[in-house]
Amino acid sequence: MAQNRLTLNRLFSYFKIAVTGKEQEFTSGSIRRAIFMLSVPMVLEMMMESVFFLVDAYFVSSLGANAIATVGLTESVLTLVYAIAIGLSMGVTAIVARRVGEKDIDGASKAAVQSILLGAAVAAIISVIGILFPKEILSLMGAESDLIEEGYGFTQVLLGGNVTIMLLFLINAVFRGAGDASVAMRVLIFSNLLNIVLDPIFIFGFGPVPAFGVQGAAIATTIGRGSAVIFQLLILFYGWSKIKVTLKDIVFRAEIMWNLIKVSLGGIGQFIIGTSSWVFLMRIMAEFGSEVLAGYTIAIRVLMFTLMPSWGMSNAAATLVGQNLGASQPDRAEQSVWKTGKYNAYFMLAVSVFYLLFAEVIIKIFSNEAQVIEYGALSLRVIAAGYVFYAYGMVVIQSFNGAGDTKTPTIINFFCFWVFQLPFAYLAAIVFDWGAMGVFLAITFAEILIAVVGIIWFRKGRWKEVKV
Repeated sequence: MAQNRLTLNRLFSYFKIAVTGKEQEFTSGSIRRAIFMLSVPMVLEMMMESVFFLVDAYFVSSLGANAIATVGLTESVLTLVYAIAIGLSMGVTAIVARRVGEKDIDGASKAAVQSILLGAAVAAIISVIGILFPKEILSLMGAESDLIEEGYGFTQVLLGGNVTIMLLFLINAVFRGAGDASVAMRVLIFSNLLNIVLDPIFIFGFGPVPAFGVQGAAIATTIGRGSAVIFQLLILFYGWSKIKVTLKDIVFRAEIMWNLIKVSLGGIGQFIIGTSSWVFLMRIMAEFGSEVLAGYTIAIRVLMFTLMPSWGMSNAAATLVGQNLGASQPDRAEQSVWKTGKYNAYFMLAVSVFYLLFAEVIIKIFSNEAQVIEYGALSLRVIAAGYVFYAYGMVVIQSFNGAGDTKTPTIINFFCFWVFQLPFAYLAAIVFDWGAMGVFLAITFAEILIAVVGIIWFRKGRWKEVKV
């Protein structure tokens, strides 16, 4: 009993250190401790990111199947924005982590500035398209006319304000690469609390604020994320993290920008491949009606809630790989990956069992329509069946990215998503008439394949030789 109490006290003590970010040395000492110190705030950060989806789904679900379907279709298009943001953030994390491992904090700060400039420029282009063509975008996704009229405002606001998504991802990538994961976590906690308060106000109306319906969810989320970006910039300029930016740093540096683009291109490519596959799958699901699409949309949002913590542990592995390669310790970098993968697998196994047992109960929180519940629960069970494979796949893929080897995951994604998943989903769902089940199986089988191929490739060790 005394030994258990001692262990719990030590664990709680480590948890406090991890959340406050007091420990930032990850190239020496216990690897298990380093994984814990990075994973805790990164898991909490990713959970906060997924709360955006769940909060919106909860409030919007009361507006009917069309509103939920609008959110699903828009989010599937928005994943292309996430692809660019996450792809760029991979390059940022890899470069910042490598500079920090080399003890070159000034170089890390300069890379941070170039990432912000690049992200803002890309977001401006997407904003113009989103503001001018929201109806056309929904129509392209297969939405019916009544859904387009009801929901195009949601699409317009989220795509028009995508700069908040872009910068939120990029600046948090800077913090993660520097080992300041607790700072990124606190930013998203602030953002989510604001979103939770604003969502019902803008969706249903309150006082002088009119009821915007489904568009209100987009307004609330954009304000929440925008406020978080302002918070991030204050942290950078006032030096409340390891990375500090001053006004004299805000200049275009061609060499650093080009290096960032080169490293990020693979990351952007792999996520465009992955997310365009998701868009195509959503397009197939639209063939089966709004109720089936709504069930699938809710299930994906629920799944994201547990995939985000797993993604957080994967990000911890990426930071450890980048910093330890920068410190010329490739063996320590590799050990960090296998240990993180093992811990991630334990977590994902527990989650998959929970989903298999309580799928209907979970979907009923968001909808009481029988067909929505049926297909949402089926989606949860089939996709969660491969969760243990996802755990290792995520960690290994992110470790390539943390090393700056973004090309390898791009090749893996191309074959597993475009060559395997898309043809399988179309043939199974449409040609062989398996319906939505064909799509669910395609998702699970593709993720299992990514894990197997990724592990085989990682063992070759060529990622240790990449220079950034």
